[in-house]
Amino acid sequence: MSTAAERVKAARASRRVSLAAALGIDARRFASPADLRFAQAIEDGLERVELLLESELGFADQLADVTARYLFEAGGKRVRPALALLTAQLGDGAAEEIIRVAAAIEITHLASLYHDDVMDEADLRRNVPSAHKVWGNSVAIITGDLLFARASKLIASLGEDALTMQADTFERLCLGQLHETAGPRDGEDPVEHYLQVLADKTGSLIGSAAESGIRFSGADQSFIPIMREYGERVGVAFQLIDDVIDLTQDPAVTGKEAGTDIKAGVATLPMLLLKREAAAGDRDAAALVERIEQWASSQVGENAGEPSPVAELREHAVTERTREEAKRWAAAAIDVIDPVPAGPVKRALVEFANRVTERVA
Repeated sequence: MSTAAERVKAARASRRVSLAAALGIDARRFASPADLRFAQAIEDGLERVELLLESELGFADQLADVTARYLFEAGGKRVRPALALLTAQLGDGAAEEIIRVAAAIEITHLASLYHDDVMDEADLRRNVPSAHKVWGNSVAIITGDLLFARASKLIASLGEDALTMQADTFERLCLGQLHETAGPRDGEDPVEHYLQVLADKTGSLIGSAAESGIRFSGADQSFIPIMREYGERVGVAFQLIDDVIDLTQDPAVTGKEAGTDIKAGVATLPMLLLKREAAAGDRDAAALVERIEQWASSQVGENAGEPSPVAELREHAVTERTREEAKRWAAAAIDVIDPVPAGPVKRALVEFANRVTERVA
């Protein structure tokens, strides 16, 4: 029978991620001795971030301790810490300031997941029941608030610049959620409105991660706006691929049921494009929109009884157009880092942007 210490060690090992796993890049392209040392430095940093997360997500209050660790212990790719550690290689590398800001950004991301799942009425997150399904909406919301507070405390030790960056990012996260909830204004293009929501809700935090690696590593500060823009554009591409993944039928791969966002009434680009075609007079598109809306208002899942129209949307041209839009945003991210010097950091950033569009989960 394993001891408590052994169980903790096993859990920590199960959460350990490599640079390649975090950013979804091909490790074979970073196989020279110099590249291996570069990757190892980042992976050592990721291990330090993981240890700090484990410490910072502990609460003296028993209930808070359980709820705050819930999604952390469910896993996660640690994309944002990996990006901060990656861009820090343009400066002094994984100094203590980088570890702290990387952990704070990941805790901010975790906090946003608790809130998002309540607002989207999502049943699953990271292949486990969403926190609000386990403890109810109020506990999930308060847990998210606790995590936002913990992230702010962690980053406060880094000074005014760090606090300002965190506050600006938090403001954009809130504005993105507000505008997603309110929807486009009269006369506003729904697709443009949606892309701005993605830039605020997803892109801003990934942008902060990429920016922070420059800001707190002693790297050339002229790269700060470049990395912020890179992260924001990659973030939009990332979320657009999530819209495609939302239509995937296998919850064992995606961690949620097909059409979860549609069922919750959350805007996605495939649906917005389909509605645009319907409004332009495409009768087939209009009929599919109607079937999807009827399905979304029912309690019937895709694999229960009648097949859902999610499968039709999955195969519709608007879904492929969503993939193409994601590729355009990824290409724009690559364009913006042209001034970054050639080397393993730039290669990893380019490959990450390209790999984002190939994700299946």
